[in-house]
Amino acid sequence: MSMIEIKNLTRRFGSITAVDNMSFTVDRGEVLGFLGPNGAGKSTTMKMITGFLAPSSGSITVDGFDVTRDPMAVKRQIGYLPEGAPLWPDMTAAGFLEFIAGIRGLSGAEATTRIADVVDKTQIASVLTQPLDTLSKGFKRRVGLAQALLHDPDVLILDEPTDGLDPNQKHEVRSLIDAMSKEKAIVISTHILEEVEAVCTRAIIVAKGRIVADATPAELLARSDRHNAVSLRIGGDAEAARVALLELPAVVSVEAVPGNGLFVCARDGASILGDVGSVLRDRDIQVEEIHVTRGHLDEVFRSITTAS
Repeated sequence: MSMIEIKNLTRRFGSITAVDNMSFTVDRGEVLGFLGPNGAGKSTTMKMITGFLAPSSGSITVDGFDVTRDPMAVKRQIGYLPEGAPLWPDMTAAGFLEFIAGIRGLSGAEATTRIADVVDKTQIASVLTQPLDTLSKGFKRRVGLAQALLHDPDVLILDEPTDGLDPNQKHEVRSLIDAMSKEKAIVISTHILEEVEAVCTRAIIVAKGRIVADATPAELLARSDRHNAVSLRIGGDAEAARVALLELPAVVSVEAVPGNGLFVCARDGASILGDVGSVLRDRDIQVEEIHVTRGHLDEVFRSITTAS
């Protein structure tokens, strides 16, 4: 049984359809990247999964519990980091976590242990006594993540979990997500496409409330026009190399790059590195640098979302 199962989910706001007949599942051990342009329906979908918004139609189950018929059971299964991480500004970080522990039914030694664990995981010990309103955006986000993890849920719904974090903090949060991923079902909404490559096992792209792609990051990269392209720097006559490479059937174009470089695009993402090397050796053309590109998710994202 999937940890999250969504069937024909629709949400309307008056005449506007924010989520349009969406269906997908998320299994334990999956980290699902939930992507799409602003207004695509990502946050609305997450709010429906967590029970903060009611669907107009369709169904959602979390660990077997229906979000409409048994919303409290669903909320017990989920740790939710909402967009913007809303917090009570006058509370200290410690007071906020103690408050959340009480809401989650934790008390005494169990609450103390769980708070200490999430404080360590999110590295917020240095700000525990500060009012939340005085914290930086990054620390507010980490406190929000700490409350989502506090009751050790089986399902995590994280809306922009690294928003406002510096590169080191982003790395720490991604490492934490990776460490938890084996035992949980995790959904991450993000605009940071490198995050998808770093932590996600699967990605769904939505546009205008509909799913327009559902694939692994590697499968999405394979859709890039630059997938398996070869970048190289020539030690001799770059123009002669360019002409020779254009003769290869699997090469669709060869672009000159400043500094005696060439960028060789593969037809339909074919693997061309071996053929490129063979042609240049046969023509006795010296290569000073060469590498293969995997492609760019942002290019794929633009192509998919603008075509929908």
